[in-house]
Amino acid sequence: MRVGLVCAHADPSRRAGGPAVGTHHHIARVAAELAVRGHDVRVYERRDAPGQEATETVDGYLVERVPVGPAAGLPTAELVPHVAEFGRWLADRWAGEWAPEVVHGHYWVGGLAAAHAVRETDIPVVQTFHSLGVEQLRHLGPRYDAPDERIPLERALIRAVDIAVAQSNDEVDELTRMGLQRTSVALVPPGVDTGRFHPDGEAAPREARPRILSVAALDAGHGQEDLIRAMRLVGDAELVIAGGPPAEQLAGHAEARQLRELAERSGVADQVTLVGAVPHEQMATWYRSADVVACTPRYSSAGRVSLEAMACGVPVVGYAMGGIADAVVDEVTGRLVPPGDVRTLGVTLRRLLADNAGRFAYGHAAVDRVRCSYTWDRTAGALERLYERVVGRRRPVEAA
Repeated sequence: MRVGLVCAHADPSRRAGGPAVGTHHHIARVAAELAVRGHDVRVYERRDAPGQEATETVDGYLVERVPVGPAAGLPTAELVPHVAEFGRWLADRWAGEWAPEVVHGHYWVGGLAAAHAVRETDIPVVQTFHSLGVEQLRHLGPRYDAPDERIPLERALIRAVDIAVAQSNDEVDELTRMGLQRTSVALVPPGVDTGRFHPDGEAAPREARPRILSVAALDAGHGQEDLIRAMRLVGDAELVIAGGPPAEQLAGHAEARQLRELAERSGVADQVTLVGAVPHEQMATWYRSADVVACTPRYSSAGRVSLEAMACGVPVVGYAMGGIADAVVDEVTGRLVPPGDVRTLGVTLRRLLADNAGRFAYGHAAVDRVRCSYTWDRTAGALERLYERVVGRRRPVEAA
């Protein structure tokens, strides 16, 4: 099958020569797994630097860089005006000798470009939003900073796609509230690289006292404030926060400074350490160094951190929402607490840190759950069946 994956944002990691992260990591793994299964896969992303190769073969699939807009990195708000041009470029490209049998848009901007490109064809469109503006606005409130046109354009996009891929049950519910029929929403959780994330291997250096690890960007809605406040109830333990800018830039980072000030006011400054950005290929060592991984974002569609921690055999204490609620089985692979309930969060962390046998059992169950239900091979297989279904719907039935 010929598959086109459209992500209008450029992948900055390709420019830097490092591995893909976040949404781009998801797309790269899906593309590679589909290629292994024998599909002809092409990934479309915007050119964002002068002199970039127009095409590049990676892990069995082809990356095509679309020359729209300036050859520089653009925030989403500045990318939106180039979506129609991106779609026209794709339409022209697919009018030649190679055209996809199915197009899969990623994030709302990529989905708009994909839908624009195929609007005069019978090529079906599958869409993964990765996050939804209405959900982010609800959970982040005044900290929501996406472009004003995002939510109305997402509502328009769901009317243009054949099927939407949700990454959690909460996202399934949100998409149906936005107007999609339940039969037009498929739940396909993300995968975990179990070759990289597993219990055996090196662990990052640590102190003798118990370690709680939080992995998230240092920006709105990732819940580090809740964890710092909860530390007053935890007792003698360290909270390590990984994420944000590189360590040498933390001193000038506004959010990092606010977190340190909060730790001072809460009387736990000697228990909180910010280590800055950690390369994704080194994250397994940090997970293995922790007694518990805490996942406390205000919004999480996929629950990637909870899955990676579980794959490393570390129990998770997380907010019962989004992908975290799907990944963590309460009192089996970790503990779920009500979002925003700082007291319950602190008490739960304290009790779990004191329960060595419980953490051991949760860790073993977590590894089994990831290996059974959250591999990239499983994710790619579910998408493959989904593509076959939508192509079969669109393909005309030949007369007998």
